[in-house]
This record gives sequence, C-alpha cells and structure tokens, in this order.
Amino acid sequence: MSNYVETFRGVIYPWHCDHQGHMTAMHYLGLFDQGFWHLYSIMGFTRAYMDEHGKGFVTVKDTIEYRSEQSAGATLIIESGLTKIGGSSAVSYSVMKNSETHEIAATWENISVYFDLAARVKTAINDEERAWMEGYLVEVI
Repeated sequence: MSNYVETFRGVIYPWHCDHQGHMTAMHYLGLFDQGFWHLYSIMGFTRAYMDEHGKGFVTVKDTIEYRSEQSAGATLIIESGLTKIGGSSAVSYSVMKNSETHEIAATWENISVYFDLAARVKTAINDEERAWMEGYLVEVI
C-alpha cells in the first residue's frame, strides 16, 4: 500500500470479544486510535512537539467500516495514512488486516482538527507541519 505506514500490530484476546465470540466495536476503535497516535508521531507530531507548542488533535468524526469478523487469537496489523489535509484539519484513513490471511477486517476514517489546547480553539497547520503530512497522503482502499 503506497505511502501507508504500519501503525499497529497486535493480537486479539478473549476479553476483546463479545458474547458472540467476535471482537467488539469498542476494541476496533481503540486499536485504530492507537494507530492514529503512531501515525501522527511518525509524521513529526510527537508528544514532546505538541506539548512544547501547546497543540493537539481532537477528533470530530469517526467512521468504521467492518469488513470481516475477527475473533480471539487473530493477529492484526493496521496501516495508516492521510487522505486530506485542510487548513486546520486532516482526514486520516487506516486499514486493519488479519496478518495471517491478509483479509481486510475493517477500515477507519477519522476527521481531526488541530487544536490550540490553551485557547481551546482550532489552529492553523503551519507550512512545516503541512510538509511533514504531505508525505503520508494515501488513496482509500
């Protein structure tokens, strides 16, 4: 997957599953959220960078498409990138795959706003930050 980067790798445990034996929606979102922070850190938005600048990203919309059920013991990999960079927002897109079968388990689109944490308002993505992000643009699968 061109420009996609690995942002998570893990195993589904029984406590990730519901009474039907499949991973629950809350755990899909939790794994995707972990991948989100890895993606942004890889791009340069490390915890230290954001603390130093008093900035962060806040989610305004999540969309998950479930494609194949996953159960305890499955090994997963998430690969992520960006599909759009706005003036003060970005759209990230992640693909969760079963690492044994390579079947897509789910996809996740996340719209986030760059935020001034002290003023509690959106803030512009500057030119340097935009340059970091442009190397991670991907096409939706």
